Amino acid sequence: MANPKPIYPPRVPCIRCPIRRLESFRDFSPPELDFVQDFKVAELVADPGNSIVVEGERHPQLYTVLTGWGFRYKILEDGRRQILNYLLPGDLIGLQGNIMLEMQHSAEALTKMTLCVFERERLMTMYQHHPSLAYDITWLAAREESMLDEHLLSIGRRSAMERAAYLLVFLHSRAMTTGNLAQGKSTPLPLTQQHVADTLGLSLVHTNKTLRKLADQGLIRWLDRGCEIVDATGLHQIAQWRPPAESKRPFI
Repeated sequence: MANPKPIYPPRVPCIRCPIRRLESFRDFSPPELDFVQDFKVAELVADPGNSIVVEGERHPQLYTVLTGWGFRYKILEDGRRQILNYLLPGDLIGLQGNIMLEMQHSAEALTKMTLCVFERERLMTMYQHHPSLAYDITWLAAREESMLDEHLLSIGRRSAMERAAYLLVFLHSRAMTTGNLAQGKSTPLPLTQQHVADTLGLSLVHTNKTLRKLADQGLIRWLDRGCEIVDATGLHQIAQWRPPAESKRPFI
């Protein structure tokens, strides 16, 4: 797949970062903002289908999603793909490479994305001089673990319809809190049915039938450009899931 191309210098100064304006995110203190502004070295623009990180490779950078959607995934030797989670504004990409040396998964742009680029070698400086930001990274890692726990529960114990309802309302909830879906708007989730199938661990045929059942109940509307959520409450009830209560979430 084509690689994204970096843009130098950063076009969006941290002081004018659009994520800082969102109510669901905590803002930086002035010293934190100064450090993050210096920590950020570039921006990366990725078109749909571009690889951001690739399993088995070493990456000298970390990335924060500024705009757009992406997803993390692993592929078996025979080409079967499992989507692990989705990437939205504020999410951190590449931290795993600090611990495992090589990336253990890949990440790809689902829509056009802009990412803030940070030099991995300066991460220790953050831990040494900005413990509040270091805690934020720990928070992000713990939150990712919590989401993966719920995804594993879904694949292991929910029925096909419950899985699909959970995935769609989970993404709808995340889009609402990250500014990718405004209150009262009907912006579709930018998924294909293949993405849904690769996330739920179902065949494309089974996925199509399951999504059609949700559509027949008036819960979703499947469009050429993605999935529109019509009745989030109904999806919550089918999935037996509610978003966990969270304080303002951090980002780097």
